[in-house]
Amino acid sequence: MNKPISIIVVEDDPVVLNRFMTMFTTNPAFRLIAACSNATSARSVINSDTADVLLTDLGLPDGNGLDLIRQCSDLHPDTQIMVISVFGDEKHVITAIEAGATGYILKDDDSMEVEQSIQQMCAGGSPISPAVASHLLKRLRPEADEVKLTKAEMEILRCIAKGYTAQEAADMKHISYHTVTSHIKSIYRKLHISTRAEAVYEAVKRHLL
Repeated sequence: MNKPISIIVVEDDPVVLNRFMTMFTTNPAFRLIAACSNATSARSVINSDTADVLLTDLGLPDGNGLDLIRQCSDLHPDTQIMVISVFGDEKHVITAIEAGATGYILKDDDSMEVEQSIQQMCAGGSPISPAVASHLLKRLRPEADEVKLTKAEMEILRCIAKGYTAQEAADMKHISYHTVTSHIKSIYRKLHISTRAEAVYEAVKRHLL
């Protein structure tokens, strides 16, 4: 049996927070370490505890979720960070990714299952709400594509952006795992990136989603 995913939740809406608490205490796939309703208590928990996942809102009554993301990234680089927010604009999304977030889902996006998204993220994916990607596509101006990716690399980049692991991409494309990882390394090198979250951003900018 797989080890439960330990999680810290930060959410100021009591209704939403209670829903998360119920979700993560009744599902044996998760272990709830702490449920915080403000930035102050969250900072204290992050300082004293380590979790597999930090699930955080951005707008908090006494601070900004972005500061929590940066704090967690600095103290616990292995912790995966998922943003769940009502803010889906370019500024919030890109700032959160640059701060260290791996996933970004919207509270009003019924198509995104929080539990599945967290499990996907922990498996190496970068789940992002389709609404966020669509919003970014509308706001980002197409940039001159000076970087040339091969057809195979473009296909793998789409897989990465959709949250598939390297092994899942290999199975889907009927190629070896080694071939996929070689494509990923080449993509990262050509795009001057180093994370899956940045790959999602580049896929959005290049209209690949």
